[in-house]
Amino acid sequence: MFSFFKKKPVQPETPPALPTAAAPPDSATPAAPTAAPAPASTRASAAPDHAPVASVMHAPLAGPSAEQDKPGLDKPNWMARLKAGLSKTSANLSVLFVGAKIDDALYEELEAALLMSDAGIDATEYLLDALKRKVKEDKLLDAAAVKNALKALMTELLLPLQKPFELGRHQPLVMMISGVNGAGKTTTIGKLAKHMQGHGQSVLLAAGDTFRAAAREQLMVWGQRNNVTVISQESGDPAAVSFDAVQSAKAKGIDVVMIDTAGRLPTQLHLMEELKKVKRVLGKGLAGAPHETLLVIDGNTGQNALAQVKAFDDALQLTGIIITKLDGTAKGGVIAAIARVRPVPVYFIGIGERIEDLQPFNATEFVEALLG
Repeated sequence: MFSFFKKKPVQPETPPALPTAAAPPDSATPAAPTAAPAPASTRASAAPDHAPVASVMHAPLAGPSAEQDKPGLDKPNWMARLKAGLSKTSANLSVLFVGAKIDDALYEELEAALLMSDAGIDATEYLLDALKRKVKEDKLLDAAAVKNALKALMTELLLPLQKPFELGRHQPLVMMISGVNGAGKTTTIGKLAKHMQGHGQSVLLAAGDTFRAAAREQLMVWGQRNNVTVISQESGDPAAVSFDAVQSAKAKGIDVVMIDTAGRLPTQLHLMEELKKVKRVLGKGLAGAPHETLLVIDGNTGQNALAQVKAFDDALQLTGIIITKLDGTAKGGVIAAIARVRPVPVYFIGIGERIEDLQPFNATEFVEALLG
């Protein structure tokens, strides 16, 4: 079993008095929000913002394992599912090294396979140049050794993207989550909420996606399924809904606020401006918010996913990425392109519909599944 989050230890000090809610600065006074049933209990205590942040590592959560290390997907099962999910991407790569001669023809085939996996020109050239140097310097003569060298180089390339999601840094921890329609954004929010509850966190959701039909209803279903309150308005300003959610979380001592924002293409400039407004309003509702600005991308979209990362990062300064739908994709190499062009941390990857099919990104595991 491996941990999903890194949690900051709770400090014993009494938390400061909660501020009084005010009207959102960038919007008119919002209509009264509606909400799904509130969770049975919420935790009022948390670490103050000025407390030292725990070290960043992929490790079991601090504290009693009975409380925080809930049973989940075991490692062998996860690796088997990850390999199956990436099989279409890995098919053209792993087969190259079966009885292959180390010559220019192998490098040309490897170049074509990396490009077909949507690793992109930059990452492909980087990996091939580094591999050729490694083969020459270490005098590698057999295909298995060359394959292992490529695995090491690719792992080194992806390691900067590996970063655990740390809980307890702020009270509440405010997460603004974006993504184009169809990327699995709202479903991912529901899965994350469930995982966070499993690690002792109380969660509140905000239905800021007022652009897509039924988006509010979809989030409400997840709220009811997880027994989590959902702040929403039938026809309201997304920034106002987000502001209301933060004020409610502050008043009730909620640990995590997750804000679902409207799905849009980065070319829809007026909608991207709306996202910037939501971010500004969150900062005025709580200093430093949003503490996490995440983008959910569909692993099937390849180089288009890279374009999304660049556009959303330019507009919002992303703190992390979640890659969904890697199961069955032939374009899993896009993560190498992200590492070279815009190395925003990849917090989680998804390979299916089940709750446990969303897990932390681990560079070594990913490369092992990709190259075998």
